[in-house]
Amino acid sequence: MRPASAMSVLAALLDRSLDRMADAAADVRRFDREAIREAADVWDNNLFPLFWAASTSNAGRRERRATTVLEWMADFGERRRAWMTEQAAIAGYDLEPLLPPAGPHMPGRDYRGHVMAPQCRLTRHNVDELVPDYDLAAASVRHLRVERAGTRLTAHVRLVADRRFAVDEPAPPALLDVWLDDVTDIAFDLADTRAVTLHTGPREVGISLGPGGRLRAAGGEYRLDDRSWHLSTGGRRADATTPARTSRSNPPRPPGADLDPDAHAAATLLHHAMLELRSVRYAAHADDVPVPKLCEAFSGAGEAILAAGSQRGAHRREAAFRDVIRAWADQGDPDITRWIATVLKQRAGRPDIIAPRPAQRTTPDLHDGPPMSRTPSQAVLVMAAWTATHTDYGTERPAAAQLHLALPPRNDDTSSAPWRLRTVDCADPDTFRLRTDAFHGPGRLVRVGKPTTARGLDLHQGALHVTTGAGRSTSVI
Repeated sequence: MRPASAMSVLAALLDRSLDRMADAAADVRRFDREAIREAADVWDNNLFPLFWAASTSNAGRRERRATTVLEWMADFGERRRAWMTEQAAIAGYDLEPLLPPAGPHMPGRDYRGHVMAPQCRLTRHNVDELVPDYDLAAASVRHLRVERAGTRLTAHVRLVADRRFAVDEPAPPALLDVWLDDVTDIAFDLADTRAVTLHTGPREVGISLGPGGRLRAAGGEYRLDDRSWHLSTGGRRADATTPARTSRSNPPRPPGADLDPDAHAAATLLHHAMLELRSVRYAAHADDVPVPKLCEAFSGAGEAILAAGSQRGAHRREAAFRDVIRAWADQGDPDITRWIATVLKQRAGRPDIIAPRPAQRTTPDLHDGPPMSRTPSQAVLVMAAWTATHTDYGTERPAAAQLHLALPPRNDDTSSAPWRLRTVDCADPDTFRLRTDAFHGPGRLVRVGKPTTARGLDLHQGALHVTTGAGRSTSVI
């Protein structure tokens, strides 16, 4: 570990985020959507504070500002603090001496003052406290998703569970979200959507679903999404020890002050890049986000911002931030450069900083690619999800299946060209079968059915099998 200055750590966390996202998308056969979302999400309300901290030539003032920003970032909860500590360590810094000791975790309260259910590890003790309040044996699956996270598999299961306690007003169904890490065993089809058992053990946790469904993993967590939880046995216990809500005011504002115009333009541009990267959280659009291109364009942003902000004098600082923006544009390919020019014009009001390159299309677009010539003969399953018919905020939602497939270079080219990610949505599936072998690397991809019958896809000889009479979102993959 290197001796840590707060500003160096802050800049390194930004650079680590960009490196982490680039690594997570470098090979879509091991695409890690959650790692990209998590890293980009950190900077939603922390980028402008970082620019504020860096924008002074006074080293002492810069350190005080950066320390304030790090404390603000780490105060977003245990998970955020753990992420910051881990990423700083990878960059060679020990973050903990720069932060105050972590306080004990306490359940929060909602706007009504009702205590909210915390997120819990999937342990025998926690499950034993859950069962008296919710009838898991009668629960049903609303959503199931199994997804790659690099070389590992993760899963998310959303269950609808009946309450065993009385409520004092009409309330939406209680939802139980279960997340599993390092998934080792998968078996699910549409017969396995009712009756749930949570399993816990020292080396393995999991869920049994219906007559034959199962998910097994090394560990997991769960959280109740139930506005009436405060009336349950567990909720009443938590209510007795949780401090009362003391204020109904808005959350505190992030640290910082107004930036000079060119620093503000650079911060606005990078902020929009992070929003673009974070949009992978919407599974339907994950294949549209040019993660590697954006990360390449903004690579080294933390060090560049620190160097520009440290310049002595406002005029030199502003000139340095203009040079940083131009360097980002030069690092990007033509599509990214045109996107940068559009953001500077429409969002930052600064169309003058970079000279636009000749456009090859009517509007800048990050997401276009050459048309595919034919259906590939093989694929790698990256994500498979199924959602039951349900009502959401008064709207009926039909059943659906969604797949992320990594496909070989067009025309099944065996060269070093990268594989590509494709999202396939299937409306109202008649069949959805998922087994562990579906995630075992490249497999033969088969289109099943005829246009007049149920159509679908099969991978790894039935390990993934989806059919639907309503059709897929795309006829050619």
